[in-house]
Amino acid sequence: MQRLGSRVRELRKAQGMTLVQLAEATDLSHPFLSQIERGMARPSMSSLFRIAQTLGTTQQGLLADSVESPSAGPAAVVRRSDPGTAEASNGAVQALVAGADHAFIPMEFVGDETSWDRYWQHEEDEFVYVVGGTLRIDLDGEEQVMETADSVYIPGGVRHRWASADGELFRLLVVKEQRGR
Repeated sequence: MQRLGSRVRELRKAQGMTLVQLAEATDLSHPFLSQIERGMARPSMSSLFRIAQTLGTTQQGLLADSVESPSAGPAAVVRRSDPGTAEASNGAVQALVAGADHAFIPMEFVGDETSWDRYWQHEEDEFVYVVGGTLRIDLDGEEQVMETADSVYIPGGVRHRWASADGELFRLLVVKEQRGR
C-alpha cells in the first residue's frame, strides 16, 4: 500500500492540492488520507473511487500504479502476492497488470455479499466475465442473473452493480477501458 499512497501523494501535489483540500473534495477525513499516503491505511474501493475521481484518474489506475513494474522487458508479470488489492463493501479487487499506462486495466473481483452495493457509473467501457459462481447484476435498474462463463459488456455511463445470487463466492474478470492515458 506504500506505492499506492505515494502515487496518491504524487498526483495530489501535481495538482497543487493540500491534504485538507483533497479531504474536502472527497468527503474523507484528512487524517485518513494522510494514513493512506503513508501506506498505513488501505482504502475501500468506494474511497479509492472518490480519491481517483478528484485526482483525475480511476481507482483501477491507482491500483495498477501500486504494482511495481519490472525494469526491463516488454511484458510484465504480476504475482498474486504483489500489492494492488483493495477491499470493496461487497468483496475485494486485485489489479492484474502493473502500471496504469495501458489501453485497458484487467482486475479480478471476488465476493460473496448478497446485498446490493451502491451503483458504479463511470465514463470508461467495461467487460465482465464470470470466472466462477453465480451473481445478480443490475444494469441501470435491469437485473440479470449471470453464471460461470457468462459475460457482459457495459458501455461507459451505464449505472451498474453486482452481488452474489446465492451467498456463495463468485469470481469475476473485469476489464476496464483506460481513457486519456
